[in-house]
Formats: sequence, C-alpha cells, structure tokens
Amino acid sequence: MTYLLALDQGTSSSRSIVFDADGRLVAQAQQELPQIFPRPGWVEHDPMEIWRGQLATARQALSLAGLKAGDIRAIGITNQRETTVLWHRSTGQPIHHAIVWQDRRAEATCAQLREQGHEALIQSKTGLLIDAYFSGTKLKWLLDNVPGARTQAERGELAFGTIDSWLIWQLTGGAVHATDVSNASRTMLFNVHANQWDAELLALLDIPALLMPAVKPSSSHFGEVRPELLGQAIPIGGVAGDQQSALFGQACFKAGMAKNTYGTGCFMLMHTGIQFQLSRNGLLTTSAAQATAQTEFAMEGSVFVGGAVVQWLRDGLHAIKGSAEVEALAQSVPDSGGVMMVPAFTGLGAPYWKPEARGTITGLSRGTTVAHVARAALESIAYQSAALLLAMGRDAASAGAAPLAELRVDGGACVNDLLMQFQADLLGIPVIRPAITETTALGAAYLAGLSSGVYRGTDELSSLWRADRTFLPTLSADRAAGLMARWEHAVRQTVQE
Repeated sequence: MTYLLALDQGTSSSRSIVFDADGRLVAQAQQELPQIFPRPGWVEHDPMEIWRGQLATARQALSLAGLKAGDIRAIGITNQRETTVLWHRSTGQPIHHAIVWQDRRAEATCAQLREQGHEALIQSKTGLLIDAYFSGTKLKWLLDNVPGARTQAERGELAFGTIDSWLIWQLTGGAVHATDVSNASRTMLFNVHANQWDAELLALLDIPALLMPAVKPSSSHFGEVRPELLGQAIPIGGVAGDQQSALFGQACFKAGMAKNTYGTGCFMLMHTGIQFQLSRNGLLTTSAAQATAQTEFAMEGSVFVGGAVVQWLRDGLHAIKGSAEVEALAQSVPDSGGVMMVPAFTGLGAPYWKPEARGTITGLSRGTTVAHVARAALESIAYQSAALLLAMGRDAASAGAAPLAELRVDGGACVNDLLMQFQADLLGIPVIRPAITETTALGAAYLAGLSSGVYRGTDELSSLWRADRTFLPTLSADRAAGLMARWEHAVRQTVQE
C-alpha cells in the first residue's frame, strides 16, 4: 500500500493523519495548543510549541499506523491561515510569539490604510478587504514593535512566514523558505493575478522583500524532511491553508462547486475557476489550492458563530450538559415555535459585516421552552450559512455562472442530521456529507499525492470522493423564502439604532 501523511496545524491543536491511497484514514494523533492572551483582543501562540507538537503528532501517527517513514510517499501540510511568524534565519528561533489570525492589534494600521483611500487598490490586487485578520499588518506590527526587528529584516537576517512556511523551515532544517499560493493570498501582500508578492503593497506597509518566502503552487515539491526527524527523508509535496485545503479535499475542483465547514464558525468557499471576480455581496475573493501554475480562485464567506452557539447553550445558558445533547433536545419539538436566534455575540460576519451587531432571541411566547430555543440556536447556523450561499449565488449570477447544484459539508457540526436537513430545506438543493469528514487533512494529502505521482490528476481524486448521506430539500421554495425573510428581519433587529 501507498500512504500519505497530512500535518494539520490548527488554532487549538496540532494533528497528524495517515491516509492510504484511497483516501481512507489509517491513524491519527492530536495535541492541544495553548492559547496566549497578553491583552484584550490580542491572541498569540508559541511557534516552538507549534513545531514540537506537530512533530510529536507526526511521530505518534506513524507509530499508531504501524508504519515507518519509508512507507510514506509524501507529506502534505495544512494550517491555520493568516497567523504570522518572524524568525532568525541563522538559528531558526522566532523573535516573538506568533500573532494569531484572531488578533486585532493591527486595527490602527488598517484604519489608517482605509483613511488614506487604499481599499480599492488592495481589493483589486488581493481580493481582500482591509482587515487586521490578514497577515500583512501583523508583520508590520512585529517590525515596528520588536526591538531591532526592522534593522535585522533590512539586512536579510529574518524570515517571515505563515504557519506552513514555519513548519517547512523546521522540517527541512532551514533549507527551504516557501509557501503556497493559498496561504500567500491571505497576507494582503500578494498579487493573486500574477501569483507573486506585490512590490507596491510591500512598500505601502514598509515590508522588506527580503523577508518573503518563495511562492509555489499548492501541489509542488517543498523540500524534504530531515532524516533524523522521522527516521528517513520524506518529500513535502502539498501545502494549503485550511479552508482551501478542505475545498480540495471535498473534490470541489470546478467552478460552481462549493463546500461549507461547520466548526466553531462556518467557512464557505465556492470555486470560481480561473476568472478573478470581486464580490458585490460582502464576500472575499481568494486563491484556491492550485495543482499547477494556473491561477484558480474561490469566493469565501465566514460566519463568526456557528457551532459556538451550541457551546453557549451549554456553558452560558446551561440548557444542555454536553454538546451531543442538542440534537435530541431540538428534535423534541416540531419547529422553533416562532423563536428566532441571531447569535451575533461578536458582531456579524459575511455577508453583513456588522461588527456592532449583538445577539438577539425574538419571537418568545408563554409557550416557548428551552427546546424551542435549542432548535432556534441550531437553525441559526443554517440561516447564516444560507445567507452566505445566497450572496455567492448573486455574485455567480452576475458573472453569468450557473446556479449552485449542491453543497458539500464537513466539520464537527455536520454530523447533526437535523441541522443538515434544515440547511437543505433553506437552500433548496442537496446537502451532501462525505464518508470522510476530515477533508482539511485529506486535501493536504491529496495535494501531496498529486505532486508525488500517487494520483494522475483531479479526475482520479473526484472518483475517490464518496458521499455518506445526502439531505434533500423538503420545503417549497416559497416557504424557504419566507423563512429567510423572517431571518433577515431578525438580523436587522440586532443593530441598535
């Protein structure tokens, strides 16, 4: 048998998964990653902790699978996106903690860029809105605030990278400083049309070009793991940011195919092919994972509070003792009884972009029970995702594309049958849950398998994708539209006049 090893470095944990050539999960290992909160709104990770944890899980996954390094054809890496690391080239040691994607310390720089009128320039080159979410302004903060950093950077002594670049550097012993197009496209410094760092954007943020990693297609040779780390040299053959990797793992290779990941938040991506298209409906344009040098794009939207609303039911309301209880509680009533919940605990993300919004529960009556509230909470995840997909549909229609035929789903909450059925009802299209829901890691493994000759092309990968269950819509289009109208009314009530 041929095996592939995926390193899945996430915000809360580092995981390693061994897959066979048919895409079946053989073994996995996981290690939690401590979160560091120096100030309100600041979130950091220890880069060395990330590296140690990721290496430990790789070794453990191989051991659990009963395999040696020589049994692994190639390694794929997928990672939390936008998280920023700056390190010494000579020692491989970071000069500061990693600044995590959730961190908001660079908001002042973003506000200045907006005031100076750079929004159109940045969006046209990168597909992104100006936001502290992305890596560029985090990197600027490090250069401006870590003593000696800017001088060292200008002398070529430092290296910048997102987590994929950091892991590649450590795995190869500093022999390779590289990233892939999907991670580069989340920095606000990368021209997605040309697939290269943009000199004008680097100058705008006063970032020396010497810091930047080489950018490769997502399925490429990214060097070899040092033999002493896992027992033998293994090629690194695939790299992609987590959401683009999940799109690839779901075999969404063609324009008009979409996936939604139901995690703490929800991330929806629709492949748009080789055409760059800016959204008119509050979405981001991003580079898709690319198997060749050909540019490919996706529209992306994020829901801030997805599965986290279930955690709130458990920890905030104490309505349930464990997250697994929510489906049975919600199913104990035939519907939400007119209750509508908008979980805007931290504002509303795409397509609304209302940071000032706050959560509401409306439609309460004397007959309302905790089961109705639980059902409304679950349904809120589907409503928010439906609003995203409708926005994507409007963008697609304006570009003359065909309407979406199905939605492929993954992430922890996709195991909830009630939620998936309601999602299909709102969208009026099939919602399909795959046999393997670890699609983020699977995408990285597939990318590595392509570059190392395990697979002949994406057609072969499409044939490996298998459905576990398909949820077909049961509501009429008029009924679904009526429910979405009620949702939009509830959203308007979250913003205080």
